[in-house]
Amino acid sequence: MKSVVFAYHNMGVTGLEALLRHGFEVGTIFSHADDPGEKCWFASVADWAKRRDINILCPEDINKPEWIRHIAALAPDAIFSFYYRKMLCREILAIPPAGAYNLHGSLLPAYRGRVPVNWVLVNGEKQTGVTLHNMVVKPDAGDMVGQKAVDIAFEDTAVILYDKLCRASAALLDEVLPLISTGRAPRVVQDVGRASYFGGRKPEDGRINWSWPATRIYNLIRAVTDPYPGAFSFLPEGTKMLIWWGIPEEGESGAGEAGAVIVDNGEEKVYVASGSGRVCLLDIEIDGDRIKDKAIWRYFRKYKNMPVLG
Repeated sequence: MKSVVFAYHNMGVTGLEALLRHGFEVGTIFSHADDPGEKCWFASVADWAKRRDINILCPEDINKPEWIRHIAALAPDAIFSFYYRKMLCREILAIPPAGAYNLHGSLLPAYRGRVPVNWVLVNGEKQTGVTLHNMVVKPDAGDMVGQKAVDIAFEDTAVILYDKLCRASAALLDEVLPLISTGRAPRVVQDVGRASYFGGRKPEDGRINWSWPATRIYNLIRAVTDPYPGAFSFLPEGTKMLIWWGIPEEGESGAGEAGAVIVDNGEEKVYVASGSGRVCLLDIEIDGDRIKDKAIWRYFRKYKNMPVLG
């Protein structure tokens, strides 16, 4: 089956490898040029394509008439989108007779929209997954072909969860691609009443509100820690402090005010009081310096009066 593929990131490589594994012809890949301002910790679809001598294009606006004509001239039987960052217009979606399919990183209809891997952690979900669905103009709203669930462990960060989702995607595609190639793919209508939608996250969304319970703060920390921009707070003098890792302890903080720094000289640890419980700081960054474990305790000992983070 002849396909045109829109792909980016690790999930893009996962999807492309699955297509080749199941005998799909991948003639052209559309992707994105790497952004020099972005921390590219993930696999390069462009490098993957070049190693296999597959044509790859990175247009700024895929929905311009000249690109619609170009895709139509390729005459694909099917179109696949694996973490491509732009919506495809109605004219492109209408081109392939066997359908246009998108791989989404949640158990639809929940968590439609952007960065679901981060949102499920921010919201403390215990399970998520991946869904292959038919693409329609409305984002992530098309009929589903198949899903694969993934359990979220308490210690999972976004990058750990993303790796789990890539493995689940490979397994899902191994199940459904043979059905697509033989015209037997199921179509399950999404339950609109169960749908939820989340938008993209910006670095400033990582600011911690210390009045939240400790576990909610922890969920934010693990959702945006390396390689993402990080959760942060401010010292009283206005210095930004990134919190790359910390462990929550629910219950009474013993410090009163939310955001108050608590230095435990016996254990040589530093905690921050929250609305319920406290967070033990294990990995922070101040003025570009990464400070971990007991070095955090030594840093805060210099204060005569313990600061309150804001």
